[in-house]
Amino acid sequence: MYTFLKYLHSGLRYAVLLLVVAAIIGALLGWIGKKTYTEGNRKLNLFAFISAHTQLLVGLILYFISPLVQFSGATMKDATARYWTVEHITMMIIAIALITVGYLRSKKVLVPEKKHFNIFIFYLLAVIIVIVTLILSGRGVLGMSV
Repeated sequence: MYTFLKYLHSGLRYAVLLLVVAAIIGALLGWIGKKTYTEGNRKLNLFAFISAHTQLLVGLILYFISPLVQFSGATMKDATARYWTVEHITMMIIAIALITVGYLRSKKVLVPEKKHFNIFIFYLLAVIIVIVTLILSGRGVLGMSV
């Protein structure tokens, strides 16, 4: 089960990244171009939101079954154990929280430009956090070392 979930979590990152980046681009174009907030915008933002939360759910399951996560006094002294036990999960939860806030705020406002603006800012901040966190892992953004 661990191996399956690890590969699922690894593969889902591409779908999440693609959907969130597409939502950011759509929101930027909608915000700058003062475009209406279409049903297509809503669906793209929702799919990005759902994919990010699915990734979080798989990640949380992995967190509790992974051999890389260690709950001991030595965790903070070992860079790899600290990264997987503390840093990765903390930053990813913050990123998902930003996506959630952006999506929910965009649903509440009535002005289309503000809907686009909320998605753009919050999803962009989330992607920046994810990229920085993945670079810190030493594995790079797409699983390749930088």
